[in-house]
Amino acid sequence: MFIPLGAAYNAAVARETISFRAGPTRATSSGAPHLFMVLRCDRPFQQGGRFCLQAADVVTIGGGDSLSMHRDEEEGATVMRITIPDLGVSSSHARLQKVLGRWIVEDAGSKNGTCVDGRRVASAPLADGALLELGHTFLLYREVIPSSEAEFLAADALSPAAQGLATLSPPLAREFDRLAIAARSRIPIVVHGETGTGKEVIASAIHQLSRRPGPFVAVNCGALPAHLVESELFGYRKGAFSGAAEDRPGLLRSSHTGTLLLDEIGDLPLSAQSALLRVLQEEEVVAVGSTRPVKVDLRVVAATHRDVDALVAGQVFRADLLARLDGLRLSLPPLRERREDLGLLIGALLRKLARGTDVTFTADAVRALLLCPWPLNVRELEKCLAGALVLARGGAIGIEHLPERVRSVLAPAAPTTPAPRRSREEKERDRHDDLVTLLRNYDGNVTAVARAMGKARSQVQRWLRELHIDPLSFRH
Repeated sequence: MFIPLGAAYNAAVARETISFRAGPTRATSSGAPHLFMVLRCDRPFQQGGRFCLQAADVVTIGGGDSLSMHRDEEEGATVMRITIPDLGVSSSHARLQKVLGRWIVEDAGSKNGTCVDGRRVASAPLADGALLELGHTFLLYREVIPSSEAEFLAADALSPAAQGLATLSPPLAREFDRLAIAARSRIPIVVHGETGTGKEVIASAIHQLSRRPGPFVAVNCGALPAHLVESELFGYRKGAFSGAAEDRPGLLRSSHTGTLLLDEIGDLPLSAQSALLRVLQEEEVVAVGSTRPVKVDLRVVAATHRDVDALVAGQVFRADLLARLDGLRLSLPPLRERREDLGLLIGALLRKLARGTDVTFTADAVRALLLCPWPLNVRELEKCLAGALVLARGGAIGIEHLPERVRSVLAPAAPTTPAPRRSREEKERDRHDDLVTLLRNYDGNVTAVARAMGKARSQVQRWLRELHIDPLSFRH
């Protein structure tokens, strides 16, 4: 039996009815709505998870001993029950339901309330990218993304092929799977992405997966002086030019049997492009000042933030060189398009930066981190966290410890007032009322009540004895 939705819910539906009818159909064959548990502000190292809502009609969210999901069929509707291991989340905290093709969230009478994008609500429609806040937990709603194979995936069950390839995003996970397969071959790979998205991390993962015995050598083509590009890449013989006091093998020969990352390949001068093309074709290098070629076993990964196809069209990058480099292309999305992975990334960065120290955040700080557009991507996020750890001096990282550009994403009214501390008598009275409501809804079935609360049956029976509630009296 479903609990009737409140007046605030009905009002929200009424306000949205016209846009629902006029807008595009949201259920598509190519995608499905998803809910991501992104981050807990009191336990940022704890892993989140992903829930595909495609097969659900109703979603209930409550506290429990572990992150879990199971489905029930009730009165012809599919109910997805999500439990979150957060003491700040009530046993029956929030409820999501599809209305006219759109998901609506309603607070289920929780102790700490439900917030959407920093605003406490009784009921509200969910837009793509909406940020739900329940207790200490932040969840992200995505309206349509490619369907995932698993209806529920806990982040701690992820098994990335290499460091840097962990993601909760189904489309990015599929790209990383293709990359892992290609990494075991010798085909060249082009990694495209904005500055700071982790292109070198991906290149390092490719080298790790390739199991090539040689070193991983990274060179920033944009940082090489134009007059030294060829000598740095291909090496030189002693006396080849003024200052060449000894033989140097160059970066290409140094990466023999390993992996060479040509970062910012779009900045490579045309003259060096021509020489590099010959190296890739012949698999041999001729050092500056030498006439004798030297064989090299190269695996090349090229990376750039620029549109290489546009560079070719503008005749500033050789089409034949791109054809040699472009065995597989991976586009890394910017951080603002990977918000579902922010918890994974923040946890990984904190493990590196905090070095085993316990870290917590205030709700306002997490809200700002998750809403920030991060124009400089993961690199900017890392520097932000490093500075915040220093300023917090071992305490909880608050909004005041974040840079101004991050703090500014919150409106002045965004911070919420902490809920007042409740007495033991108030807690017991609320628990009594919750149990009575659930027993009525489930006809006195203690097992069903325990499942709805995300608690063990023995725990619910103990509460019933302590509160002198007879479940048999609720059977019809």
